[in-house]
Amino acid sequence: MHVLENILWVVLVISSLMLLGLVLMHRGSGGGMSDVFGGGIASGVQSSAVGERNLTRFTWGVAVAWAATIVLLGLITKYAG
Repeated sequence: MHVLENILWVVLVISSLMLLGLVLMHRGSGGGMSDVFGGGIASGVQSSAVGERNLTRFTWGVAVAWAATIVLLGLITKYAG
């Protein structure tokens, strides 16, 4: 059970960092933090509506994986001991 818990912690850290980066890459509506940190990487992805849509889909996928990891870690903690 400890191996699964360690793997889930690694997945949680990686998905948290990915989620942070993906959210910062999204186009801002009012020119906030996304304009400061977006830079050249975001402008290439956001150049088309398809790119923005794919970025949104990928962000949602990472967010669902992040939430599922938290739920699984909570269940392991509750029922392991």
